[in-house]
Amino acid sequence: MKDIYDIVRAVRSRPGQAFALATLVQAEGSSYRRPGARMLVCTDGVTIGSLSGGCLEEEVAAEACAVLANNVPKLISFDTRRRFGCNGRIGILIERVEETLLKDIASRLERRAACTVATVFRHSSAGEAASFPGASLGSRIISAKEREAGSFPGRDHGSSENVAFVQDIHPPLRLLVFGDGPDSNPIRQLCDILGWIVVDAPDATLAVVADAWTAAIVKSHNYGRDFAALQKLLPLNLRYVGLIGPRKRRDQLLHDLLDIGVSMNAGFFAPAGLDLAGETPGEIALAIISEIQHVFGGGTGVSLRERKSPIHIARSHAETVCKVPRP
Repeated sequence: MKDIYDIVRAVRSRPGQAFALATLVQAEGSSYRRPGARMLVCTDGVTIGSLSGGCLEEEVAAEACAVLANNVPKLISFDTRRRFGCNGRIGILIERVEETLLKDIASRLERRAACTVATVFRHSSAGEAASFPGASLGSRIISAKEREAGSFPGRDHGSSENVAFVQDIHPPLRLLVFGDGPDSNPIRQLCDILGWIVVDAPDATLAVVADAWTAAIVKSHNYGRDFAALQKLLPLNLRYVGLIGPRKRRDQLLHDLLDIGVSMNAGFFAPAGLDLAGETPGEIALAIISEIQHVFGGGTGVSLRERKSPIHIARSHAETVCKVPRP
């Protein structure tokens, strides 16, 4: 999801320019990135985002120059088994994207509002590149009703072969940090890498505005301030509230909170962090950020070598490929 955050930010810094958007819309077998990965290509050749581990981007950028010139969307298939060492096949749609679309997405994200983007494309044979004239193919924001019906504005009524990759784009994770300490800088650095927003709350007087993509860490190491922060946070039923400190102190806090009617919920993690044997501030920050990613990403938290299923989790409702029916 960070790709789209970087893309909309780049578009705002380049007003009036033309852009090509490359979207990974299909993946069969193994692939470094999953469908929904996006890369923006600017007219000067600058790219933002990624589609693979660095194997495809240069070739896709070259194809994007032609798309910018003729405004004809193009679907490219890569057989990664033969060329890139992965055991799979991927499809990437390149389109000249409207600046208004990306600005609309940016505006919604700034309001902490999610949106659904449908990228309509057509299958091509393995190893072939297919070009399709007309504005019916490409990306656009659709409503919940349109998504449910599989009826997207501007679809190609002349073909039953079109399909759409549909993705829910949500706001970046916002992390409320109550308290300071040596692990604060590593936490900020990791959040910056992931595209998360850090909101520093030096004390519990901050008016907490929470949504489905808000998490919190309580780490003032002061009993009274931690108590006041948890008193505000726990009733919000956030998906993640982490408390740094020993279990004995956690139990004392919870006992006092229960006395005033505040109870623990499933989103309370104390002591915070995965068991990574962390000791230094950087290692502790990594353990906490990893746990938050685990909660919001829906992963198992186990080593990938122990997984018997594919590395990438099964596609959720947030990312689907569906047939675009003929009227």
